[in-house]
Amino acid sequence: MRLERKAFKTAAQLLLAASLMFTGCASEENRSAGNAAESGNQSVKAAYEVTMVYPASVEPKDLLAVQDEINKITKEKINTSVKLVPVGWGAWPQQTTLMLSGNEKVDLIVSGLNTYSQQVSKGQLLELDGYLAEQGQGIRGALDSLDPDFLNAARIGGKIYGVPSIRDLAADYGITMRKDLIEKYQIDTTAIHSLDDLDAVFQTVLENEPDIVPTVKYGNSIIDTYLNSYFDNLGDGFGVLPGYDNGLKVVNMYEAPEYAKLLNTVRRWYQAGYVAKDAATSTETQYNLVKAGKAFSFISHMKPGIENQESKLTGTKMVSIHLRPAASMTYNITSIMWSIARNSKNPEQAMMLLNLMYTDKALINLFDYGIEGKHYAKLSDNIIDFPEGVDASNSGYNQQMGWMFGNQFLSHIWNGDDPELWDELAAFNKNALKSKALGFTFNADAVKTEIAAVMNVSNQYKIALETGTVDPAKQLPEFNKALKAAGIDKIIAEKQKQLDAWASAGKQ
Repeated sequence: MRLERKAFKTAAQLLLAASLMFTGCASEENRSAGNAAESGNQSVKAAYEVTMVYPASVEPKDLLAVQDEINKITKEKINTSVKLVPVGWGAWPQQTTLMLSGNEKVDLIVSGLNTYSQQVSKGQLLELDGYLAEQGQGIRGALDSLDPDFLNAARIGGKIYGVPSIRDLAADYGITMRKDLIEKYQIDTTAIHSLDDLDAVFQTVLENEPDIVPTVKYGNSIIDTYLNSYFDNLGDGFGVLPGYDNGLKVVNMYEAPEYAKLLNTVRRWYQAGYVAKDAATSTETQYNLVKAGKAFSFISHMKPGIENQESKLTGTKMVSIHLRPAASMTYNITSIMWSIARNSKNPEQAMMLLNLMYTDKALINLFDYGIEGKHYAKLSDNIIDFPEGVDASNSGYNQQMGWMFGNQFLSHIWNGDDPELWDELAAFNKNALKSKALGFTFNADAVKTEIAAVMNVSNQYKIALETGTVDPAKQLPEFNKALKAAGIDKIIAEKQKQLDAWASAGKQ
């Protein structure tokens, strides 16, 4: 599955921060149901151009050519043309804030990215329930075929303002390592069941490959994403739900025993030389470090197909060991969604286009891969690769963002990925543990001053602690003392109040 989830996560953390994290065919039954909904309940109106705004690393040079091919489909099916407006990840927060707060024409826009509740509270996104019932039945059918909880997770105050893209809507957690070094030193991966089992592996790498760091950061720290295998972070991590349940009692993660244990593990690794001395300050990504031959492994969230994905992104064959079970919390679902902006002049046709993005295979593959024969070639009915003479470096359309454009399960599968990848991912989503707070979205307006103060404290302590750079026996108590002074208990109390009200209202 060819997505740069790390790029997404980093960008999402830049908005709060910038994650977030994941390409073939849905089952014939689901596709038939979606197509029936697509064709059976849409009365086409006058011609309209839908402006689609979404984040992207770069603007592909063949964007307009792909847009023209997209328009051939949309004009025929719903009398609608599309204007694609990619916005750079770095410019995304400021530019989209201006777009949504002014009168600029925006019809469909990617929401989530840690800004969903704020955009809803400002009235910048339209309520979608009525449009889904009238023009978006294919969307509902596609999501409900996985689990009705996924669409309901987008509800705020009982109403839907964003539609999750269909991708990996859950995550499991583990470690990804260089396959060549595993084979070279005959490392027994079947003996790795927890983080504590990695000490011996890291020691082998350190002794034999002194120029290679045994493990490096993913996100902001060694254990940044791994924490989500123990807690539902309830949106921001300032007040969490241990074990995705805890009787819906919100606690301070930084006082939890699981957090202290993970810090002790990372500190042990740092002192043993398994973590780079500059880990707290380095800005180099794990992918680039592995690609440059400077890193052996990283700990991260995972999903079916993770080994092929990370192998492509590092340019090195990788092996992934899954250590913690799959779970789904609100953030997994709402991190990437599509919404109709308040500025839309024709929400009905915006929803009709969105519906095609969840039901029309030809359209999805244009968004995901570009033009057949120019940007990709079919090796079989559903397996594709670059055409002869084309590769990632010279392709005019190589966005690798199938996780964003609607229903990724309608995408072709890239050569080298498991031909059954989408069936596996659908089962992964369906069978994952669901947080008891799935669907809860915290509104931080009442404690925004405290949130800012606590964020400053977190920035001061968290990365150093979670890279093992400082002694947690001394620094963790200081961290918690500073968090309390900044107002974390007030945030937790407000979050508990909202969570209780959400549960009492029927979890919507």
